[in-house]
Amino acid sequence: MKLGLVAVLVLAMWGIGPARAAGTTVAESNLSGSPGSGPMAKGVAAAEESKGLAEYVGEYRLAEEPEVVLAVNTAGRGLTMEGERTARVELGARSGDEFGIGGTSRLVVFERSAAGKVTALQVGSKGAMRTYVRFSDAAVRLNHFREYTRSEAMIPVRDGAKLHVVILRPAGSEKRGEALPFLMERTPYGVDGYTSNGVNASKPELAASGYIFVFADIRGRYESEGQFVMNRPVVAHTTKNDVDETTDTRDTIDWLLKNVPNNSGKVGVIGVSYPGFLAMMAGIDAHPAVKAISPQAPMTDVWMGDDFFHNGAFRETYGFDYVQQLEGQKTDVRVDTKDDTFDFFLKNGNFAGAAKAAKMSDLPTAKVFLTQPSYTKFWQDMAVEKRLSRVEVPTLEVGGWWDQEDMWGTQAEYAALKPHDTQGEVFMALGPWNHGGWDGTTRHLGALDFGAATGDEYRKMIEAPFFEKYLKGKAGFDLQDVASFRTGVNQWERYAAWPPQVGFKEAKLYLTGEGGLSMSGPGGEGKVSYVADPANPVPYRNRPIQATYGNGSKWRTWLVEDQRFVSGRKDLANFMTPVLDHDVTVTGDVMADLFAATTGSDADWVVKLIDVYPDDAPAPMAGYQLMIVDEIFRGRYRKSFEKPEAIEPGAVEEYKWSLHGADHTFKKGHKMMVEVQSSWFPLYDRNPQTFVPNIMTAPADAYKAETMTIYESAKYPSHLEFEVKAGNE
Repeated sequence: MKLGLVAVLVLAMWGIGPARAAGTTVAESNLSGSPGSGPMAKGVAAAEESKGLAEYVGEYRLAEEPEVVLAVNTAGRGLTMEGERTARVELGARSGDEFGIGGTSRLVVFERSAAGKVTALQVGSKGAMRTYVRFSDAAVRLNHFREYTRSEAMIPVRDGAKLHVVILRPAGSEKRGEALPFLMERTPYGVDGYTSNGVNASKPELAASGYIFVFADIRGRYESEGQFVMNRPVVAHTTKNDVDETTDTRDTIDWLLKNVPNNSGKVGVIGVSYPGFLAMMAGIDAHPAVKAISPQAPMTDVWMGDDFFHNGAFRETYGFDYVQQLEGQKTDVRVDTKDDTFDFFLKNGNFAGAAKAAKMSDLPTAKVFLTQPSYTKFWQDMAVEKRLSRVEVPTLEVGGWWDQEDMWGTQAEYAALKPHDTQGEVFMALGPWNHGGWDGTTRHLGALDFGAATGDEYRKMIEAPFFEKYLKGKAGFDLQDVASFRTGVNQWERYAAWPPQVGFKEAKLYLTGEGGLSMSGPGGEGKVSYVADPANPVPYRNRPIQATYGNGSKWRTWLVEDQRFVSGRKDLANFMTPVLDHDVTVTGDVMADLFAATTGSDADWVVKLIDVYPDDAPAPMAGYQLMIVDEIFRGRYRKSFEKPEAIEPGAVEEYKWSLHGADHTFKKGHKMMVEVQSSWFPLYDRNPQTFVPNIMTAPADAYKAETMTIYESAKYPSHLEFEVKAGNE
């Protein structure tokens, strides 16, 4: 799902979870002997048992994620286990080296060497265990969870609706008279599950510092009253019934300031994905108490480049699944299927057929998909970046290079806000993550290894200090503008502007005859053709393709899949450099400028910039084809997103669009590759390749195989444009 209860996901990731209800921790429980034992007998027995358990004590590192460490300690007559992001839990002896976790069905099984020494442990459920290797036999306390007390409230807003919130504040802070700032997240994904352990696990750095955390169900979702509207647009506020997410945010803050004792009068707002969109709403016509916001992977313009359309091409599987999830009920019910969705959407022809099969045609956003596929006023009114004409509060935008859902929004909001930033209060962090990946502790994304837990690094050096500065007045936040993790060489960079202005120069990568690429200019009068057949579209990820959030889905990592699974097809064109004899660092926005023709009257163009690894690279990267940037463009919108036009068959047209930002080094010994294709199914619906008024309802006989031709010449110089590090061109 689009990042609902992150806390639960973090805990479940390692096969462990909270062992106590909200407001308590194992550390506060009585871990000593049985009730009724005398003090002397209890102490002697505990000491003997503890001595026997000492062979298990130590630190254990997750084999594939060395930054994830668990510590096993003795406590009274038993063992406990804990991590920096996992609550302390009791281990109950079962048999031999097998222990149960906190009365659950989960297990800890210790492993021994041939000499009998404990060398590792496995955690999880039978059939799904993860191995941690012992690297120290010292008794260490890793867990520093603060206890938070939990309360709930129904907050009245201006039109009479009441909105549900969960409030977590550090235990004892109210009695001590601590005036703490609020840190709020508003979400459509439900907040009932937020607990003391949950907030410590999902936001460890912020929880350790101490905030009054507020988690709010937005209007019409879960326990909040009112009507839910997907990405509700900002409206004019002329009557008390004129509500949107900005008014609900302000009314919620008004109530919190007045009704939650010992607050400092300062509010920060944070969120990822839909909650990122809601965080940005807190920065529009902002409440005076809002002192910092962090929209992270925010839904910003769901037609232009986020969830539902990209440059006019409809994200069919995503719109199909997500609309049912959010509009089919007040709570989240994920769409799941055992079928290959490639076959399902192909069988149903168009989106109208798929929606009918799923009985979802009457859901509000599905209706708009079916009737307003172009960039109409409906979609334009929802777009956030057009309302960012001034900087009202310090803003930290966060995004990932391989975000499979909302890559566009982060950079679009930054680009809209930064020209108005007179006080130096708009910042951006971009890293090697998928959607929300910066919240986890991992050095991996799919097969990629970045050498360090980059999410931990980001949170500790940027996110936590950002809120500490603007909500608590503490020093430590020193980001001047942009922090970027440069992939390929795996290092953090800091820039005074984005795209960087110093140390880089403009470059073009030309498509040349016979499938080549060159930075020196187009060569000859070449062209490459392929036949694109809607009956046999190019899959966007390896089949079978599960429902977006279904069991076993590879959705979260598809952008880093090895592209060799499609690169040998005949219905696309590949262009490649020779083996690079020096590093080439591409930084900033990458633009595709394609001169192309079709024998049809409509066409889709997909362009991917790919890093091709050497055949002798260490496993699993030998020969790997890694997409760095990629994007689709629907040909009918080449002149106007509002008014689609047919393409003249055989005419050479220019198509220019952004493939998004990158900060990547193509290393010496690698190759640069550009792949062009005309379908990306079923993430994007099939273009019939015959112009029809509405592709959502295109008749079966409109879908025709057509010949696509890419031109590479001085007259028609198809190329990519980007910035390269000086000396790399």
